[in-house]
Amino acid sequence: MKTIGLIGGMSWESTTDYYKIVNRTVKQALGGFHSAKCVLYSVDFAEIEACQSLGDWTGATKILGEAAASCEAAGADFIVICTNTMHKVADGIAAYISIPILHIAEVTADELERQGITKVALLGTKYTMEQEFYKNRLIGRGIEVLIPDAEDRQQINDVIFKELCVGEQLDSSKQRFLEIIEKMIQHGAQGIILGCTEIGMLIQQSDTAAMLFDTTEIHARQATLFALE
Repeated sequence: MKTIGLIGGMSWESTTDYYKIVNRTVKQALGGFHSAKCVLYSVDFAEIEACQSLGDWTGATKILGEAAASCEAAGADFIVICTNTMHKVADGIAAYISIPILHIAEVTADELERQGITKVALLGTKYTMEQEFYKNRLIGRGIEVLIPDAEDRQQINDVIFKELCVGEQLDSSKQRFLEIIEKMIQHGAQGIILGCTEIGMLIQQSDTAAMLFDTTEIHARQATLFALE
């Protein structure tokens, strides 16, 4: 079994889901007392969020690059960045290490292809929805990407940072997300990417008839399968 290097803390609320999923997947595959071999480096999210707000992506790259290097030094065979947004600096992080990074958008695209999805809506932070670093990975795989309108994007971003990242899940926010999801389906989306690792804390497949792609579940599970190859 390969050792997974998890860079977490963005936020720690969703990082706990990564840890549960990788261990649950190993148990399902191997049974008995088996659990995942992993190294977890959890950053201080306040430092990362400050870099995001200031547009200091170089500073964020340094923090996460050094975290990745620490994981490699501790024996990790590959890196999993436990957040969608900070894949914006994935290439910069890669410069700090000699082991691969399992990119969250690429494994999500793999799952979309397996499900025959060619047109999808992307929900996430404003950085993920509005910038090109994530969408281009999907577009490059022949997948059309829709994003909500400006008002809906702001509401989604506010819920992520003001509620989910601090452990709050409000029924009113859940209802608003479901309304946005329905709107995106009406606009032609065949499925919905939950493109922030916290959204799955609020919205589950049982809440909607729309096909959901929870990037936390997809990323963590694919990381585990890669570790078991």
